[in-house]
Amino acid sequence: MMKRQLHRMRQLAHTGSSGRTPETAEFLGEDLLQVEQRLEPAKRAAHNVHKRLQACLQGQSGADMDKRVKKLPLMALSTAMAESFKELDPDSSMGKALEMSCAIQNQLARILAEFEMTLERDVLQPLNRLSEEELPAILKRKKSLQKLVSDWNTLKSRLSQAAKNSGSSQSLGGGSSSHTHMATANKVETLKEDEEELKRKVEQCKDEYLADLYHFSTKEDSYANYFTHLLEIQADYHRKSLTSLDTALAELRDNHSQADSSPLTTAAPFSRVYGVSLRTHLQDLGRDIALPIEACVLLLLSEGMQEEGLFRLAAGASVLKRLKQTMASDPHSLEEFCSDPHAVAGALKSYLRELPEPLMTSDLYDDWMRAASLKEPGARLEALHDVCSRLPQENFNNLRYLMKFLALLAEEQDVNKMTPSNIAIVLGPNLLWPPEKEGDQAQLDAASVSSIQVVGVVEVLIQNADTLFPGDINFSVSGIFSGLAPQEKPNSQQVSEELAPVAVPATAATPTPTPAPTPAPASMTVKERTESELPKPASPKVSRSPTDTTALAEDMTRKTKRPAPARPTMPPPQPSSSRSSPPALSLPAGSVSPGTPQALPRRLVGTSLRAPTVPPPLPPAPPQPARRQSRRLPVSPCPASPVISNMPAQVDQGAATEDRGGPEAVGGHPPTPVLPPQPRPRGLISETD
Repeated sequence: MMKRQLHRMRQLAHTGSSGRTPETAEFLGEDLLQVEQRLEPAKRAAHNVHKRLQACLQGQSGADMDKRVKKLPLMALSTAMAESFKELDPDSSMGKALEMSCAIQNQLARILAEFEMTLERDVLQPLNRLSEEELPAILKRKKSLQKLVSDWNTLKSRLSQAAKNSGSSQSLGGGSSSHTHMATANKVETLKEDEEELKRKVEQCKDEYLADLYHFSTKEDSYANYFTHLLEIQADYHRKSLTSLDTALAELRDNHSQADSSPLTTAAPFSRVYGVSLRTHLQDLGRDIALPIEACVLLLLSEGMQEEGLFRLAAGASVLKRLKQTMASDPHSLEEFCSDPHAVAGALKSYLRELPEPLMTSDLYDDWMRAASLKEPGARLEALHDVCSRLPQENFNNLRYLMKFLALLAEEQDVNKMTPSNIAIVLGPNLLWPPEKEGDQAQLDAASVSSIQVVGVVEVLIQNADTLFPGDINFSVSGIFSGLAPQEKPNSQQVSEELAPVAVPATAATPTPTPAPTPAPASMTVKERTESELPKPASPKVSRSPTDTTALAEDMTRKTKRPAPARPTMPPPQPSSSRSSPPALSLPAGSVSPGTPQALPRRLVGTSLRAPTVPPPLPPAPPQPARRQSRRLPVSPCPASPVISNMPAQVDQGAATEDRGGPEAVGGHPPTPVLPPQPRPRGLISETD
């Protein structure tokens, strides 16, 4: 028994990967061997398709028509619609639409039920018979034939061994061996009979197996028709469903008078403005300049040229969406968005970004990059002019229109902080981008480098807009935005003329505090002492010249023109003279005497908070006759009297006043002979007393 099992395992091990077995291969031809190899894959395919197709059914499998329809989701939807439209007015448009939809859903449910019943009858059941009955029967007969052939081969081996043993016993001879010979002969006869019986069974099973293979090969085409019939049933189901839907939809549109105002039709104009090509947009609306470009430019020219961070600061998403919808549906009502220039700038950027092809065209992308890579400014400008001339006419017109506006915007860079470089950074990627190509990281890096070059191209176009796009331009091309007037720009010459009398007389009327006078070098000790005690000006702004004071006044005036959060409707007021020079000290008449020291304020308008680090100079003394000393005399060992030390100070102070120009140089009036009072020194109170 163990020998038979071992022999069987050897036979199974010798079975090839192609499915051929030594038991059946010797009985089959080449054609039948190929048919035999297709049995197992065909069985698995039929089983898998039947299983997945059964899961696609929505109704109850094997049920009749009525029961199947009740279980369908479409029938449940139809029932819900029927219950809903009963509560509505049957004459209302919604009630009629709901009633019609209920009827069509019921009809679709019945079509689906018929489709599933036909599918079960013509496809699912044949596939189930094929995978569960016909092919398993052929494979079972194949296994029976393999077992019979294996048993027959084993029996033949035993028979040959018994015959060999019987021949060896006859050659030995002897009395005792005669009985053994008889037993061996009987065993051989029994094995021969068994071998004949097995051979007959093998032949019978082989004939049946060959018949099954021939039957499968002849019906293989009909098995393939199952899948063809599946597609035909599905096509017929969808065709019936589509016919029912078309009929119901046509009837519903005829009965529904408000069908033209549906959301699908109202959204059509929006799709003809944003997201379509420039040429299609211009042809549909009969324009030369795109509607979003002209509308946004005129809105910004009206109110927004001096808005800080224009095109850089983002607007609210809801406001931007409402602006885009208004531009598509009713462009005449865009004036309400004048108060939000950031939303207008966002709408312009969104239009440029949503163009299927960039405004500067993808076909000329390489030409733009080559022009930007030139180092010499003249050659680069000439190359850019050549590329601009090769643009399509509609792209050139819109690019010229946009660049003229951006050049005007850059002129207000002192207020809106948008230089040509800043404008190119925020708008350049929306005007030109590289063509879409599937690539690796190297191409992505090249795209990032090209974006920098695009910024350089747009910056040069803005800076040289008058050269590359010569001639004046009328921004109101279509005339539909005639109510939007450009914001008036104040004349710089008039502003400078108005600022000049504000800054200069203020400086002349208010005497500039000057440092304490330096005494004459009567002696080395007195000179060193006096220089160490001289006060220094608290801020450099106090000792400015009239030219610097005028420049400061203009700078302060420009800074005060920054628009407030609530945007004014008229130009800002002219700055007062208090910003251009420090205020003058108002003293009552007759309260100042040469002998009474008067302290100056430590903080002046426009200066920094800085405390003096040295004591103030000596107070002025009335002039007294003194003997004129020679400068070559030796230094006297005795300390100098206050009178002697104050005399050169007055002389030097006058010289210092003449060097600095004094009030006469500023306002044109001669200086007053009386010196301004000086504060008493803090460290020399005892000596003065």
